[in-house]
Amino acid sequence: AFQENEIKLLTAEIEHLKNFGCLGVSPSLEGLRDENAKLKYRLNFLKKSLQEERSKSTKSMININSCLQEIFGAAIQAAYPDLENPPLVVTPSQQPKFGDYQCNSAMGISQILLKTREQKVIPREIAEKIAKNIPANECIEKVEIAGPGFINVHLRKDFVSKQLSSLLINGVQPPAIGKRKKVVVDFSSPNIAKEMHVGHLRSTIIGESMCRLFEFAGYDVLRLNHLGDWGTQFGMLIAHLQDKFPDYLTVSPPIGDLQAFYKESKQRFDTEEEFKKRAYQCVVLLQSKNPDFIKAWNLICDVSRREFQKIYNCLDITIIERGESFYHEMMKDIVKEFEDKGFVQVDDGRKVVFVPGFPVPLTIMKSDGGYTYDTSDLAALKHRLCEEKGDILIYVVDSGQSVHFQTVFAAGQMAGWYDPKVTRVAHAAFGVVLGEDKKKFKTRSGDTVRLIDLLEEGLKRAMDKLKDKERDKVLTPEELKAAQTSVAFGCIKYADLSHNRLNDYVFSFDKMLDDRGNTAAYLLYAFTRIRAIARLANIDEQMLRKAAREEVLVLDHEKEWKLGKCILRFPEILQKILEDLLLHTLCDYLYELATTFTEFYDSCYCVEKDRQTGQIVKVNMWRLLLCEATATVMAKGFDILGIKPVQRM
Repeated sequence: AFQENEIKLLTAEIEHLKNFGCLGVSPSLEGLRDENAKLKYRLNFLKKSLQEERSKSTKSMININSCLQEIFGAAIQAAYPDLENPPLVVTPSQQPKFGDYQCNSAMGISQILLKTREQKVIPREIAEKIAKNIPANECIEKVEIAGPGFINVHLRKDFVSKQLSSLLINGVQPPAIGKRKKVVVDFSSPNIAKEMHVGHLRSTIIGESMCRLFEFAGYDVLRLNHLGDWGTQFGMLIAHLQDKFPDYLTVSPPIGDLQAFYKESKQRFDTEEEFKKRAYQCVVLLQSKNPDFIKAWNLICDVSRREFQKIYNCLDITIIERGESFYHEMMKDIVKEFEDKGFVQVDDGRKVVFVPGFPVPLTIMKSDGGYTYDTSDLAALKHRLCEEKGDILIYVVDSGQSVHFQTVFAAGQMAGWYDPKVTRVAHAAFGVVLGEDKKKFKTRSGDTVRLIDLLEEGLKRAMDKLKDKERDKVLTPEELKAAQTSVAFGCIKYADLSHNRLNDYVFSFDKMLDDRGNTAAYLLYAFTRIRAIARLANIDEQMLRKAAREEVLVLDHEKEWKLGKCILRFPEILQKILEDLLLHTLCDYLYELATTFTEFYDSCYCVEKDRQTGQIVKVNMWRLLLCEATATVMAKGFDILGIKPVQRM
């Protein structure tokens, strides 16, 4: 609308300039010509960008909830022009008898009028006034006032049918987001020389899924692995490396088990005074960038990296390493900046920063001159804001770090690095993984569960499940292997993502591999069944694409209508997650979509066969297109969750 208005103004301006020329007023004819050329260029540019915007918007999926909010926002504005920030509440209806959506703003407006103007107006009257002011639009068939003042909205069938056709022709396209923002996501973040354990599972899975969602929505996403790759522990590791593999500079040391290597060095550090002194000297030499010690450090880091990569390959994780060492040189500048701004206090030799509203200060320098996690997290925050120019920063770290991150973020604001009204900095916290005894997930011996062991156990259990269902008798070895990895890793991811990340969750292979209920096993099976419907009717992709352009999707049956509306709720589900970062909403939606599809499939014949011969008598193409639309949305949902479906299962 803005562009169209500007085009009108520019066109009028060009006409005005032409008139100037015609009247013979020529104090600066060249200037006039230049101005005319500039305006024409701007006009052409605007027309072109408007065409691109229209073309993009016709391909994008429409967020119906947002459309209705705009419509009701305009109606409320027209009905109550003097009301500032009136409540705007539009939600999908829970029961078909109440229409498809509901606007529940009338009750809130009634309370505002009573409080601010002492006017007692019953909500039903307000609802009627809003309904009378609804502007002309393409999506609402009719509205009804119900109960104390609910406005029930019935969507137009031709509108829903048109949106489904657009989805089938253009694929699942995200709604336009306006300016392309940069998102920095900090996730996974294991420690060098320690194996990834079950505690790293949640950050890795949740972080990857958030990145996929923001990427799909059109954001520029930077995925960062804030490795614990710097600090005093490297002194003891390097000292132990020198003793165990004295020729490490020329011959690559065969460190097979880095965890055992770490435990050996820690034991020596705790019991041998001479070794402890040498470990501290190694830290000093490492931090002064001595080449031999940098090489030793790199060797230890490389062993860890190879082990981490095995897990990232299994779980299909893409991430850029940017550990604590990356920010080491920036830390002295952080300390100086906080000192220059007068924020630093000295407490028993330590340099600390008290942040208003937080009882525990940040320690930015230890009494021995060393830096801390607080310093490295402040340096990372500043770099991501000021160098990377992040518009949205998300830290996917467990809930135990909440106070720490809130303090660091507040310190960043205090230093003037960002304004929370402009830049979003969020800690996407999550609970712990529990065993079936509802205690922290441990091995029988009480050790932390190694992540690689967990993934291997998942593969074994998935194969057992597939063989139990006699899938090995109908699938080729390649198909069986694909189904095994799809089920194993899909179930582990889905079990995590389907729980509200703020809560702890119980890890149970039996529950996650159950093919009934809200599990990946059920959804993956439902997906392969949907994809098989057209294949078994001998309808290929090309025929479906042709039908999508030519067929009108009839939504006369109540189950067709219910499924069509459910499919089109996908953009509003994604929009909600972009705002609250709670991915279980997507899992709940995919489960609802699969169960709604089952209701439709049980009630509406897609392919009609002769009962005696089994021959196909009739193919109801519009229903096959509904199957295809369901599968297309499910496939995109799986992709965001990092789950790989298979054609045969």
